[in-house]
Amino acid sequence: MKNLIAVFSLLFAMVSLVQAQDKKPASPKVTVESPDKNIKVVYGQPSKKGRVIFGPDGSSSLEKYGKVWRTGANEATEVTFKTDVMFGGKMVKAGTYTLFTIPGEKEWSVLLNSTLGQWGAYEYDKIKGSDVAMVKVPVSMNKTPIEKLTITPANNSIAIAWDNMTVSVPVMKHG
Repeated sequence: MKNLIAVFSLLFAMVSLVQAQDKKPASPKVTVESPDKNIKVVYGQPSKKGRVIFGPDGSSSLEKYGKVWRTGANEATEVTFKTDVMFGGKMVKAGTYTLFTIPGEKEWSVLLNSTLGQWGAYEYDKIKGSDVAMVKVPVSMNKTPIEKLTITPANNSIAIAWDNMTVSVPVMKHG
């Protein structure tokens, strides 16, 4: 009888472990690099799931125009540059930075901050003195909504696309 209980306990534990491994996080952590490996971005990738993503204050949108956003889910997005770069025309030293954005209807502000390890943008007001660059970029409207937030580092830009909006920041190697 003890052996039978031990076998069932072991089977139950194995089934529980397999089920736990099958569950994918709602917003998986994604790591992407530019083709030349100079830019790496690590972010939580949320999905639209039928929601309105961007809109004015007072709307039911997930992210409000004019408010700082972590530009992803969970931990704030981090961008690493292996060499010094011109980020939207601003000189940025090689290193890792937290990426925040302030979405707008026609343009976004894209910010790099030297304080790492942020959860969301909740503490942004306390760390905004650590901003190393802020650039304004125009919004392009997508013909069809993009289901998952997608951040794409290219050799000379970083594009951020989700729902009906895409923005792109020019990035050039410096020196």
